[in-house]
Formats: sequence, C-alpha cells, structure tokens
Amino acid sequence: MPNIVLFSGSSHHDLSQRVADRLGLELGKVITKKFSNQETSVEIGESVRGEDVYIIQSGCGEINDNLMELLIMINACKIASSSRVTAVIPCFPYARQDKKDKSRAPISAKLVANMLSVAGADHIITMDLHASQIQGFFDIPVDNLYAEPAVLQWIRENIAEWRNCIIVSPDAGGAKRVTSIADRLNVEFALIHKERKKANEVDRMVLVGDVNNRVAILVDDMADTCGTICHAADKLLSAGATKVYAILTHGIFSGPAISRINNAAFEAVVVTNTIPQEEKMNHCSKIQVIDISMILAEAIRRTHNGESVSYLFSHVPL
Repeated sequence: MPNIVLFSGSSHHDLSQRVADRLGLELGKVITKKFSNQETSVEIGESVRGEDVYIIQSGCGEINDNLMELLIMINACKIASSSRVTAVIPCFPYARQDKKDKSRAPISAKLVANMLSVAGADHIITMDLHASQIQGFFDIPVDNLYAEPAVLQWIRENIAEWRNCIIVSPDAGGAKRVTSIADRLNVEFALIHKERKKANEVDRMVLVGDVNNRVAILVDDMADTCGTICHAADKLLSAGATKVYAILTHGIFSGPAISRINNAAFEAVVVTNTIPQEEKMNHCSKIQVIDISMILAEAIRRTHNGESVSYLFSHVPL
C-alpha cells in the first residue's frame, strides 16, 4: 500500500505490531520520552509529507499520559504536512463519562472528542464505544467497529453446547448488544436488572429470563472492577445455570478485579486485546484473549483504499 505510514503509541505496542504484520508494513519510527518534569516528548523519525498516517493508541494503562501522547503525535504529523491523520483508538478513553447523570457532572467524552479534533485528527477508528452516541460528539468521521463477529466465532468454536446457551446482559444498558448476539446464534437471552435501595447498599439483582439447565454467557462491553459481573455470575448459578462464561470487549480489570474473578465461578472470562492482557493472564488462569488485530488492520486497509468498512460489522476478516 503506497502513501501510508503506521505509528504506534506506547500504550499497546503488541497490538500495533500485529496490525502492521497483518498489513505487511513496518511501524514508523517514533521516539516518545518524558522530560524530567514529566512532560511528554514525541519525535517523529521519518517524513510524513503527503502520507496517510494511522496512529494506534489505546486508552489504557496511564490513560492521561497516553491520551496526551496521542494528541501530540497527531499534531506532530499534522504540522509535518501529512495529508490525513487517523487515530486508531481500540479502547476509547473517558467513554463512560458520556452524559450528565448528576448535576455539575462533566461530559468528558465530548471533551476528549474536541481535543482529538483540535489536535488535527481527520478520522477516528475505535471499537465498541460504551455509548455509540459518542460518534455524534465528533464533527469528523468515526468508524465504531464491533467485536461481535469475533465473539460469535469464539462462542461457536469454544463452547461445545452453545446451541443450548443463553446470552445474558449484566445490566439493562447492554440489552441491545445481547439481543443482537442471541439473534445471530438463534438462542434466547436474559437480562439482570439491578435495584438500588440507596447509595452504598448492596444491589438487589433481579434476573429476567430462564437460565435453568443452560450454559449462561454474560456479555458486556467492558469490565473494570468486575463487581457487577461477579455478582451476576452468582445470581445465574443460584438460578440453575450449569456453567457461566463472561465475554467482554474491554477488560480493564483494575483494583480488586483479578482476585474477584479468581474467586468467582466462571469457566472462562474472555476479553479482546484492545487492552494488553499478558500481565493479567499471569495472575488469572480464567482469562482468555480474542485477537482483534485483523479487524483493525482490515479497517485501516479499507479506509486507506476508500472502501466500505460495513463488511466488518458482521464478518471477521480471514
């Protein structure tokens, strides 16, 4: 592919390398370091004049540092006369702060969108946004890819009794995602409704649907401290589920998450590699990873060649 340069930020180098290998490209030379006062320094090590630039940086780890690094890299490429700069952000930072849910709360996802636009991004590629309306925070094109085709493939290949499974959403917000997967597998779905009596009191969970003598597959877009999904797993087992799997797009796993998963009754907790998982897998044998680098690579190839990316919403590229 002519006139294309792929750069990797420092948040997830392994994923960037997989995407580059899939596209048959070398990652561009970029040196990122910190000055002694912790300011981020970025040096682009090759000419990008007239090139179509893609910068891969996930919102994970030191999120604020990585976001700032991405903004500086975009700006550095823009003022070095690149023809177009696309930010490939597998896990979008601040995506959970997408609405004013209480008085004086910020809408930080909109702020991040503005920062990316002002830095000079011409196009955003991301995956499983926490709320798909975030696409509307941008005045530039946003391609929100879905991990769903890869999830369906994993279920069919790894769960022998998948025809007798039930897809479960751990909260009402994920109902749309769960019904879509259940329809494509031609199985039933259930959801768990959380009731809060008052703040800081343990939620009462109400299961809507019949999971008795079935394999239950919890599906969500992200899991942070894993309180909800571990609670949900206990609820499903007490309601008669034979096995419980959890499938998540973004496995953030902060705080007590790993110890909670180890203590919970999951057969497996399956995540994609939008966030690096090597260290977490060393501490928890239940975590399994679906590689989504080929979806990102194909999205980059199609965008560069001016082709439609809608094929990726329902298929995993071979």
